[in-house]
Amino acid sequence: MSTDRAVIDEMLRMSKNIAVVGISDKPWRASHNIGRYLVNSGYRIFPVNPVLKLVLGLPCHPDLDAAQAAARAETTQGIDLVDVFRASEHVPAIVDDVIRLAIPFLWLQDDVIHEEAVARARAAGVKCVQNDCIYREHAARPQLHTGH
Repeated sequence: MSTDRAVIDEMLRMSKNIAVVGISDKPWRASHNIGRYLVNSGYRIFPVNPVLKLVLGLPCHPDLDAAQAAARAETTQGIDLVDVFRASEHVPAIVDDVIRLAIPFLWLQDDVIHEEAVARARAAGVKCVQNDCIYREHAARPQLHTGH
């Protein structure tokens, strides 16, 4: 199922706080570089990886609950978008957290696909993108490059 371009535009325009689930501290990994790109593009990111303490100079959270608590403490609003760099089999549990935490947007990066979990998220009102790159989509929209 392809994602409506208007949904992608809305997600990129409306999001301020992004949880990057599965971020790596290794600079050659896509999650690390895309996390840095999002920061440099004016988004506030909340790294999520239970084995790391610090990524890109930011505290790394063990799970979405901790990231959501940090976002609310720092910004008075929570996570707007969850950007997932985990294998597809981890998506159902992430969707459970996204729904429970009332996070409005879910983005599954290239090759991260789970139709059943995405359908469940959409049924709960979460707008979703799967099997697409947030960097590529943002970079293709110069009108968004003024920062947030």
